[in-house]
Amino acid sequence: MKKLRLLSLSGLMLFTIKAFSLDHGDFHLEKYSFQNPETAVFKIIPTGTTSSAYRLKGKNAGLFQIRGTEISLSSAGKTFFKKQSSAEITVEAAEGRKVVASHNYILLRDQFIRNRVVAHRGAWKNTKVPQNSIASLQKAIELGCAGTEFDIHMTADSVLVINHDATFEGMTIEKTNYADLLKHTLKNGEKIPTFEAYIRAGMAQQKTALVAELKPSVISKERGQALAVKAMSVIADLKAQAWMTYISFDYDILKKILEIEKTAPVMFLNGNIGPEQLKADGMLGADYHFSVIQKDEKWIEKAHKAGIEVNAWTVNDTLVMDYLLVRDLDYLTTDEPEKAIARISKLLPAKTGWNLIWSDEFNYKGLPDDSKWGYDTGGGGWGNNELQFYTVSDTANVQVGSGTLKITARKQTMENRSFTSARLVTKNKGDWKYGRIDVRARLPRGRGTWPAIWMLPTEWKYGGWPGSGEIDIMEHVGYMPDSLFGTVHTGKLNHTIGTQVSQSIRLSEPYTTFHVYSIEWDADKIDFILDGYTYLSFKNRGTGSGEWPFDQRFHLILNIAVGGNWGGKMGVDESIFPASMEVDYVRVFEKNAR
Repeated sequence: MKKLRLLSLSGLMLFTIKAFSLDHGDFHLEKYSFQNPETAVFKIIPTGTTSSAYRLKGKNAGLFQIRGTEISLSSAGKTFFKKQSSAEITVEAAEGRKVVASHNYILLRDQFIRNRVVAHRGAWKNTKVPQNSIASLQKAIELGCAGTEFDIHMTADSVLVINHDATFEGMTIEKTNYADLLKHTLKNGEKIPTFEAYIRAGMAQQKTALVAELKPSVISKERGQALAVKAMSVIADLKAQAWMTYISFDYDILKKILEIEKTAPVMFLNGNIGPEQLKADGMLGADYHFSVIQKDEKWIEKAHKAGIEVNAWTVNDTLVMDYLLVRDLDYLTTDEPEKAIARISKLLPAKTGWNLIWSDEFNYKGLPDDSKWGYDTGGGGWGNNELQFYTVSDTANVQVGSGTLKITARKQTMENRSFTSARLVTKNKGDWKYGRIDVRARLPRGRGTWPAIWMLPTEWKYGGWPGSGEIDIMEHVGYMPDSLFGTVHTGKLNHTIGTQVSQSIRLSEPYTTFHVYSIEWDADKIDFILDGYTYLSFKNRGTGSGEWPFDQRFHLILNIAVGGNWGGKMGVDESIFPASMEVDYVRVFEKNAR
């Protein structure tokens, strides 16, 4: 929604033009807001068939200057808008002495909110006011939403009203006159709002943008086209262009809007047209159900590369919010804007200067994606007298389905080992020097299990273990069911000589609840984080690679060990198997350049 982005100005400018019926000289503006008075330019877009000269009229004409088809602020205008929020002016198109077109516009100096949250039918669910009411609009504004969405229908007598369903109190809106709709009220006593009344209420502020969904006609395509024409006429009369974004499931409605105003911000809802085609057809973006976007982890990235914006509807689950936000979703439409605003304000990478560079959401079935994951395989104890044999591509030990990865340890003899399991690695498929790593997982239960989320060096520059380092993002041993450990091992700091740097933290319900295990790693420190709380910070003291070998690339490892020096310290309960670690997602971020 380009307007949501453009609309954040601290002033308001009224551009006044009255429309004549001489369409051959008509025009509109490319945009209706500005952020910086020093660089503000409003380009005139002719829609008629002849060339016109443009001139400014009205008492505030001196605040602006015009050159050809570009309007900008004059020196007086730049000074004016440092303190004032609005100004009104008239622009005329003329051929010789004959005025062929004149329009009224309101241009805003951008002060609209940019928190990505669009309230679906206003803020109604937690405020107990009716959907699509003036009250729900006002609640969305009070909450500080970037936008508020509402639905438009046209009555039998061509009045535009706001309602989600095609029926109101049992009456089909398109087949009912407006006066008959007024015989009923919303639950809060409001009459069904007209489009004009709703827009006027929204225009009383410049913080929350208005997202108008034009509903497809239940009668005919022609009525859908008429709805678009009528809506754009109301917007022009009210000079409300700067507040508006238009969305619809009817592609032809959006095309009609673009026929009327070539640069109108329109977004398609239906989910069946790709980014490149949307861009080619002049659409601002895709406003698709989140499930469409989740089918391809790079959908948003591809859309941005195509030059369009992306909104997702209707997103009420915080996990889905996170999935979309870390991928730089432009807008998120929700029935629960309070939840979305709170979620965004937390320490999510999308909000705190991190870019997603690698991930696996496990939204597929079968074995793990071999473009992202490989396997360490074999038995032999792995240096810790462990009891498992790590298999390769064996669905008995590793499988993706129902949105998660499951690594399963089993009581199963293979070679000289009594148990099997899997050890997934990103080596040479995902290797990073610095960044943030988030893994959301649920751990296996039982004495003798030793699940881990950890990292080893890819090149081993400083020699074999432990000289080149190890980062244990999460270790858990089954005989200590309420504890999580974060640890670093280096040449001088490691468990073989009792000098490792490690910290435990209480872990609540690790077997029934998913937790997010994270590190943030840069040249100065590694922070270990559980569900957003930093419980260990290992700092680079500048003493060299003996303590800080963490200036090289590392890769990620996910595994369940069985028994071993630590995991089997209290023995192994063989009755607990099979035992699984379930991983919801793995996300890797890099810090934004400053």
